[in-house]
Amino acid sequence: MAAAEGRLSNGAGTNDPKEGERDTTEGAPLPFRAAVDALRAARLRPQIEIDPTKAPRRLAPFAYALEAAVVDGDEDLADGRLILLHDPAGHDAWQGSFRLVTLVRAELEPEMASDPLLPEVCWSWLTGALQARGLSYGEPSGTVTRAGSHYFGGLSERLPASQIEIRASWTPREGLGGVPDTASHLASWCDLLAQIAGLPPAAPGDASVVTLPQRRGPQSR
Repeated sequence: MAAAEGRLSNGAGTNDPKEGERDTTEGAPLPFRAAVDALRAARLRPQIEIDPTKAPRRLAPFAYALEAAVVDGDEDLADGRLILLHDPAGHDAWQGSFRLVTLVRAELEPEMASDPLLPEVCWSWLTGALQARGLSYGEPSGTVTRAGSHYFGGLSERLPASQIEIRASWTPREGLGGVPDTASHLASWCDLLAQIAGLPPAAPGDASVVTLPQRRGPQSR
């Protein structure tokens, strides 16, 4: 994934959205605009490249989306998408007016993919990343999927490939002015991306975090 123009991953935030993003918050309620501004200004670890992307229109009256990749040189270790949804009228299933929806995926060694505890461990990475930053959230739900590919015939020289995929959503609790701390939720999501990519903890306080001990080599970008 190409690095964003004025990307957030270089340690500096940006409040200058790309062309095509500007309609995202035009006419939106103030809490949603504030939540989006916080996402745009977030500071992330340097291995994370992040870009705004087109948000789905049918999930909520207002939506904003980001896509990200964990990058090592010119190779991607993991990638994902995070979508912020907002319904000013509230949503019974969300138990709130905001919702975060995510997809995270990475390739693994087949031996790791066969671990029967892997789905539970991956789900604990998501909830643990939120809890590690002291974030308040509710109504979490999602799936952890592992898939494997074996190649035959003209493709038989390719090594078997295995992938882990986390699809999840949760309700970020709203703070002052009805605005959730979206910057911290984004940082937690990036912690999850780093874990699934097998990166070491970003800070000494994260030393107890368990990352994938072995994963398939990164894909060329």
